[in-house]
Amino acid sequence: MRYSVTIAATLIGLAICLFNATGYDSHNFVFFMLSVPAWLAELLFDVHNVAILPLYILTVLTWAVLGFVVDTIISRQRVRQGAHD
Repeated sequence: MRYSVTIAATLIGLAICLFNATGYDSHNFVFFMLSVPAWLAELLFDVHNVAILPLYILTVLTWAVLGFVVDTIISRQRVRQGAHD
């Protein structure tokens, strides 16, 4: 199985976190739009009291898992197409 989508999605997650960490995302708009763990933290806790490092780690892991799911679906489709040819 190729992991190209997993790698790309992980890099997207890293880019989101780095963009937020550099301060260019001053009001955290991009981070909160694209980070599922940040959505959950905002719903469950006071977001001002949540440590940012675990959110960054969970954001990268979430994007990596989404990429892995897509890679798995692509791999299964390729196997099915190979069986029908």
